[in-house]
Amino acid sequence: MASSEVLAIEPLAADDVAGGLALSDAAGWNQSADDWSFFIAAGAAFGVRDEAGALIATAAALPYDAATGWISMVLVDAAHRHRRIASQLVDACVASLRASGRVPVLDATPAGAAVYAKIGFVAGFAFERWQGAGPARSAPGDSASTSAAGAAPVETLIALDRSACGVDRAPLLRSFLARPDTRAWLAPRGDGFALRRAGRRAAQVGPIVAVDDAAALELLGFALDSVAGPVFIDVPVQRAAVVDALTRRGFVRQRPFVRMALGDAGAAAARGSVFALAGPEFG
Repeated sequence: MASSEVLAIEPLAADDVAGGLALSDAAGWNQSADDWSFFIAAGAAFGVRDEAGALIATAAALPYDAATGWISMVLVDAAHRHRRIASQLVDACVASLRASGRVPVLDATPAGAAVYAKIGFVAGFAFERWQGAGPARSAPGDSASTSAAGAAPVETLIALDRSACGVDRAPLLRSFLARPDTRAWLAPRGDGFALRRAGRRAAQVGPIVAVDDAAALELLGFALDSVAGPVFIDVPVQRAAVVDALTRRGFVRQRPFVRMALGDAGAAAARGSVFALAGPEFG
């Protein structure tokens, strides 16, 4: 494709889950088939195909509430990069969200942030992905793992997430909590929670919502101790207590990100009770 070519961008459907998963697998990302199903069912997911009909590029726009939407899953097959395919897919996502009056928000790598800044995205807070392994001190299904949140209604966790993030992500939380490998822990006083779900390459811990460092570390311990094998967790850089706890457990920094919003710094601001994120693809 020539760099000036206007692409045939089309919406993705349920039978594109496998194609999207192949692209994220090739990039070494952690998204699962459940994640791709959510992007397609709950958002406006776009794709570009090659002459044979194979999916070679994607991007997704998730409309969280009336005010905010999320852009993610900007992927291009290695053989088709540097042809402005990603830029045109991002433009499609921005147009989809702005048409409904929503502010587009995304999490960018440092290289991506420079590109997004040129089209009006402004930077908010920074965070880092940490990678390590859980000791599985309690099995994923036993009482020690589930007792902290076993009786917590889904709506309680949704309300806590909404209050902490300032965005209504009810469909996302319901999707996470409906998955068989997901576990959630409610803080003893009912004022915070942690969530762990299955990813393609590693378990993903987050979000973690808490009233203070001590509560966050307790929830972090519940989540990490339930995992046998690799773990990813995305932590705002200002959360020094969580960073220290991860370091003591042998976790290492994998890569940095910055939250950005189109023309609205407030939409990309850090939130006081968020100690770990759901992931760059979800915020």
